Amino acid sequence: MTLQLGILFALLCAVGSNFAFFLKHRGVCSAPSVDIRRPLKTAADLWSSRWFAIGMGVGGLAWLLHVAALSLAPMSTVQAVVAGGVALIAVMADRIFGMRVSRRQWWGLGLTAAGLVLLAVTMPGSTGAHASYSLAPMIGFEAALLGIGALLIVGPHAAGAKAEHHGVALAIASGVLFGVCNVSVKALSGLVSHHGLLALLSPWTAVALCASAAAFYASARSLQDGEAVTVIALTGTAMSVCCIAGGILVFDDPLPGTTVGIALQGVAFLLVIVASALT
Repeated sequence: MTLQLGILFALLCAVGSNFAFFLKHRGVCSAPSVDIRRPLKTAADLWSSRWFAIGMGVGGLAWLLHVAALSLAPMSTVQAVVAGGVALIAVMADRIFGMRVSRRQWWGLGLTAAGLVLLAVTMPGSTGAHASYSLAPMIGFEAALLGIGALLIVGPHAAGAKAEHHGVALAIASGVLFGVCNVSVKALSGLVSHHGLLALLSPWTAVALCASAAAFYASARSLQDGEAVTVIALTGTAMSVCCIAGGILVFDDPLPGTTVGIALQGVAFLLVIVASALT
C-alpha cells in the first residue's frame, strides 16, 4: 500500500507541476528579463507578477507531493511516473492555455511519454523507499550534474547562440539542477527517517537549496527565451532522466534482471532522446 500511495502522489505531482509551469510562463512573459547579475531585483519582479506567484504556489504544492512520493517509493519508480506526465503538456497547452501545438511537438511529446512509460514498466517490482546511499557515488553524481548544469547555462551564451537556443539550453540546465535538488531531498528523506530533524543539518540540504535557487532563475529565463511547450517538456524530461539515473546509480534501485529488459530500457532512453530533438 505504501508503494501505491507513493505512485498516487507522483501522479498528482505530474499534473500539478506541469500546470504550474504554464502559469509561470504566463507570468514571466509580462515580467522584465531575468538578470542573474541582479538576483534580488529579478526575484522581486518575478514574484510581483500575479500569474508567476500563483504558478510558484501550485508548483510548491506539487513539490511537496513529490517529496512525499520520494519518501514512500523508490526514486526511479516515482520519477518514471512523474515523467509520464509529459504527455499532459500538449493537452494543457492546447485545451487550457490556447497555445498552438505543432504536429512535430505532438509526436515529440508522445514519443517522450512512450519512452518513459516503457522505462517504468521494465523496472523490476520493488518495495520500500530505497533511500540509503554510499557517499562516494552520491558526491560524484551530484558534482557531475552540477557541472553539466553550469556548462549548459554558460556555454550557449558564451558562444553567442540565438535566444531561443539559449532558452533550450537553460531549460535542460534547470531540469538537471532540479534533478540535483531531488536527489539531495531523497537522501535527506532517508537521513530524517533515521536521525530525525537534525539530519536537515546535512550538507545535502545546502546542495538542494543552492541547486533549486539556480534552477529557479534558469527556468524563469528559459520560459522567457524559449517556446513554452518545448521548454516545459525539456525541463521535465531532463529532470526525470537525472532522477531515474540517480535512483539507479546512487540509491541502488533495481535494474531489469534479463537481457530483454535491459534492451527495452535502452530503447526507452533512445525514444526520449529522439523525442527531445523533435520537441
